Amino acid sequence: MPLRAFTAALFTRKRVNTFVLARAMVMLAPLLLLAGGGAFAQLKVRTETIRPPADATMPPLANQFVPPAQDGGGSARTTERAPPASGAPPAAGPEIATEISRLPPAVLRMRDRILAAARTGDLQTLLALMKANGSMPVFSHTQKQDPTAYWKENYPDSDGVEILSILITLLETQPVRVDPGTPQETYLWPYFARLPIKALTPAQKVELFRVVTGSDYKEMLERGRYVFYQVGIGPDGTWRYFLASE
Repeated sequence: MPLRAFTAALFTRKRVNTFVLARAMVMLAPLLLLAGGGAFAQLKVRTETIRPPADATMPPLANQFVPPAQDGGGSARTTERAPPASGAPPAAGPEIATEISRLPPAVLRMRDRILAAARTGDLQTLLALMKANGSMPVFSHTQKQDPTAYWKENYPDSDGVEILSILITLLETQPVRVDPGTPQETYLWPYFARLPIKALTPAQKVELFRVVTGSDYKEMLERGRYVFYQVGIGPDGTWRYFLASE
């Protein structure tokens, strides 16, 4: 056979074999997909699981504080505490100093010094004691005026001297110890400033009316608490305040 004819025949046989092979692959493709679809898909799509490093930290959580719900009147609702179990001792009330002589010596000394200054009837004498206290006792909610000017403004008919009478009357009642064992511990006069105003006994009301008037008492009943001057002395003898509660 001539060389050209042999080459043409060989080329034709290769083309026919390639055509047959291609056709066979087309016919077998569905079977391959059904038999090994999962494996075939894994060859086409490559996935990867990302893991954080061992020392990675989570972002901070959102603030979980929830303010108390508000009722219709705008005041916060509080959760009532369950009553004590049967037989449990009742909660301790305010620690009232029934005997003035048993007060801490530093408290007793400051009380005596305040009484002595107030009984002079001289506002400047009381002011000198306040200045010698180390820090000025709180005497108003603004502290913007000189104490004597403030008292004269509030009690113009007596040129401020009425405040001295109020101070003496308060310190002649019994004190109550508040916030014991804390930096805010204070001996506070009058003791009934920390008692439920509606629960005062007849004898306690007599002491109250030495300090306030009947109309003042009526207003306190409406507000549910004592609203007038209070005196506070720290356990170290520091005069902390002589202030009217609001």
